[in-house]
Amino acid sequence: MQISAKTTVQEVFDQFASQFQFLRLEFYQKAHESEHGSPAADQISHNTLLGRLNPQLEDQTFVVDGSMSVAEFENLMRDKYRLHVQIFRKSSELWLQTTATDHWSLDKQNSKGEGFDAVDDIEPIDITDFDVI
Repeated sequence: MQISAKTTVQEVFDQFASQFQFLRLEFYQKAHESEHGSPAADQISHNTLLGRLNPQLEDQTFVVDGSMSVAEFENLMRDKYRLHVQIFRKSSELWLQTTATDHWSLDKQNSKGEGFDAVDDIEPIDITDFDVI
């Protein structure tokens, strides 16, 4: 992942989504406590430059390893880059904050999100077609 003061939230969002299609990365004004969600009112607009969130941010390139837990990734972003993020996982048509499963790896979260998409491929059941015994 490449970040700099001139990188927008949307650009980081896109980089993250290219690696984890069923996860979403959002930025917030404040850090959230462990196993707690971030309020929507604190969410940062996607056109915001990272330099506005952390004026001391320098050009950085780092690898996001899928075996890293959500908590480890969120802590890395907070501790090393002073950026407050929250991971969301796709669940059918919804995006859920991963607060209760922050100990899961990014790969496991992504697989769980992908599993919900598979439900869309199930043929509907005709409930008028049944046998009466």
